[in-house]
Amino acid sequence: MHRELRISLVIPCYNEEKGIRQVLSRVPRQVDEVVVVDNASTDRTALVAASLGARVVRESRRGYGAAYKAGLPAATGDIVITLDGDGSYPPEEIPRLVDLLVERGWDFLSARRFPLADPRAMPWSNRLGNQVLTWATALLFRTPIRDSQSGMWVFRRALLATLRLTSDGMAFSEEIKLETLLRGFRFGEEHVSYGLREGDVKLRKWRDGWGNLTFLVRKRLGRV
Repeated sequence: MHRELRISLVIPCYNEEKGIRQVLSRVPRQVDEVVVVDNASTDRTALVAASLGARVVRESRRGYGAAYKAGLPAATGDIVITLDGDGSYPPEEIPRLVDLLVERGWDFLSARRFPLADPRAMPWSNRLGNQVLTWATALLFRTPIRDSQSGMWVFRRALLATLRLTSDGMAFSEEIKLETLLRGFRFGEEHVSYGLREGDVKLRKWRDGWGNLTFLVRKRLGRV
């Protein structure tokens, strides 16, 4: 518990046996529960997570959004925090980010990765893709988002009942931020240090990038 708020951490995982061990070892004591979503992994991700005290939720439908649709309803805390199971986002920052959410009166805080603390953490093509998607988000929706693809969020669990989240894929990340803003909730961003990942890269950069871009257009037109 932190600031009299119960804290839940939700982590989607697909074949993150190596990464999830590192991530869970870094989770601060203020976190009350950890929910790991095993998204049809073929390795020992679920076993490792369970052995380290996480509650494992299984989702057989593959996809980033599908994993979150299974994991977020399983969280019971007042505040929900998300990050990836590959070690790239810093669990150590959780108490500071919760403090900022509370002190600034926000409902949703998105961790901003740019400028990168370590340029090696992201290839130039991924940086370019992130910039294009963030520009497209700003252009289509007139939003102040500076990192539309960030996967580390801190938000009040009560928001979930009002958000219309449709994407089963990578576009879930931009959709949850847009839904928060479009429904008038208080949104902010805070910089964190984004690091090198553990294990194999799962992102299909061109396919996922194009899918995210077309999703933005369809959502703007009301066709999702």
